[in-house]
Amino acid sequence: MQEEMSEEKKLRSQEWFGGNDKMGFVHRSWMRNQGYPDDYFRGKPVIGICNTWSELTPCNGHLREVAERVKRGVIEAGGFPLEFPVMSLGETIMRPTTMLFRNLASMDTEESIRANPLDGVVLLTGCDKTTPSTIMGACSVDLPTIVVPGGPMLNGRFRGETIGSGSFNWLIKEKQTNEAFDADDLREAEICAARSIGHCNTMGTASTMAVMSEALGLTLPGIASLPAVDSRKQVMQQLSGRRIVDMVKEDLKMSKILTRQAFENAIVTNAAVGGSTNLIIHLTAIARRIGVDLELADFDRLGSGVPLLVNLMPSGRYLMEDFCYAGGLSVVMKELGDLLHGDAVTANGRSIADNYQNAQCYNREVIATRAAPLQSNAGIAVLRGNLCENGAVIKPSAATPALMQHTGRAVVFESMEEYHARIDDPELDIDPSCVIVLKGVGPRGYPGMPEVGNVDLPEKLIRQGVKDMVRISDGRMSGTAYGTVVLHVSPESSVGGTLAVVRNGDLITLDVPRRLLRLEISDEELARRKAAWQAPEPRATRGYVRLYLDHVEQAELGADLDILTGKSGSAVDRDLH
Repeated sequence: MQEEMSEEKKLRSQEWFGGNDKMGFVHRSWMRNQGYPDDYFRGKPVIGICNTWSELTPCNGHLREVAERVKRGVIEAGGFPLEFPVMSLGETIMRPTTMLFRNLASMDTEESIRANPLDGVVLLTGCDKTTPSTIMGACSVDLPTIVVPGGPMLNGRFRGETIGSGSFNWLIKEKQTNEAFDADDLREAEICAARSIGHCNTMGTASTMAVMSEALGLTLPGIASLPAVDSRKQVMQQLSGRRIVDMVKEDLKMSKILTRQAFENAIVTNAAVGGSTNLIIHLTAIARRIGVDLELADFDRLGSGVPLLVNLMPSGRYLMEDFCYAGGLSVVMKELGDLLHGDAVTANGRSIADNYQNAQCYNREVIATRAAPLQSNAGIAVLRGNLCENGAVIKPSAATPALMQHTGRAVVFESMEEYHARIDDPELDIDPSCVIVLKGVGPRGYPGMPEVGNVDLPEKLIRQGVKDMVRISDGRMSGTAYGTVVLHVSPESSVGGTLAVVRNGDLITLDVPRRLLRLEISDEELARRKAAWQAPEPRATRGYVRLYLDHVEQAELGADLDILTGKSGSAVDRDLH
């Protein structure tokens, strides 16, 4: 009996439910109105199921059913599951950008976990920002935590062709311009592109975040590649519920999994799968929450020499369903072998090397070998130069090789509104050799750093058959997108970075092999322009957006709020009555 009581005292939830006093009465009594048996309050690990379900987040619209399967597993393992909602971020719905609210959702997650009697947490994720936001929040509390990705949609099928939800939309302007794509065509395509539950089926940001979670060791092995509708996904959801109970008993906290080695594994894996540039922003923010020193240069140093192994849109031909049938992420992890820290611990208690040693590939057109990769050097390239003193990034696997070393005349747009007003003007002085420069779309400038960096090309050039041009901005781009697009320019234009003073007609040099991004003007002229620059007025005067503007950090720091970096732990010292 004494041993049992001692075991109970180790559970954080017993600080709420274990007392035979007024506060113990309060905490237990009101929970009993939901019909929980008495033994639920007597030493069962309480597992919080953090649900990002919302009908306004289409990619996460099935997570209520996922929660029920997770609960089943928790109960089977002797735990007490309690589901709770947090702010859900629907990438395809929210304006001006979900990135503006990622940090707010992380605050919601952090405070919801800390304030409640939870011993372990299951994060139900899917759409782009729902994964990093919940992981960031959970990191700042540091309880045993497992991630359950919602999974991608099935392949889109349109008029006999496979199309990717998230990639086909970048072709709409071209099809309307060159193929007379009308409203009926558009309606049919949009229905066919998204034909099942789940998130985007390309290697966009949602799939990249699922891969990131597994590569970090925060999921059960093999879960990231499975489509949302696959029955094997349902099994793993239930098994994740079982596993989190054991993680609590083992005290396998996030900080024990999210080591420096885990972050390096995620960088290498992202390069191998052709993942989104958004990984940089999110992984950096997660590292700064958990206390791992991760720098922008690490993404180039560790990832740029990694071969591209996965032939998925937007860098390749196939989609996540095909990736699954070929063997999925497990094959990639095995193939990477000594490029990974094989001894890194994962959520199931086993090492990375142990988890994937028996993986087999069933389609080498989808998953290549290191000996014969799709591309030799596929990771993110980090650029430096007077146009990006603190760095900028480009995704070579999604770019046009002929444009990777290019000097062109700048065509400048001071804002998204100016871009939309002018880009299709037949009189716009622009040709295929020009460099499109978009300002005011960084963390503070927009605000929120939207996915607009891969702006559409001018209609008159599309009619000429132009497919790509160099585009530069302080914003981001969707992981589903492609092109020779320079992103995350820092410092951003709205805080007075060099991007702010670029003028129409300036020459800009992009040299990816040399990692260079340069505005071709003298240092003296640059200094004169900066001295004359005036900061724009804040875009908000109240509420969360004002808080965001006052505290958001630049892209190379993860665009988190400076008041949120680090962690506060799980302790709550004061009662509510």
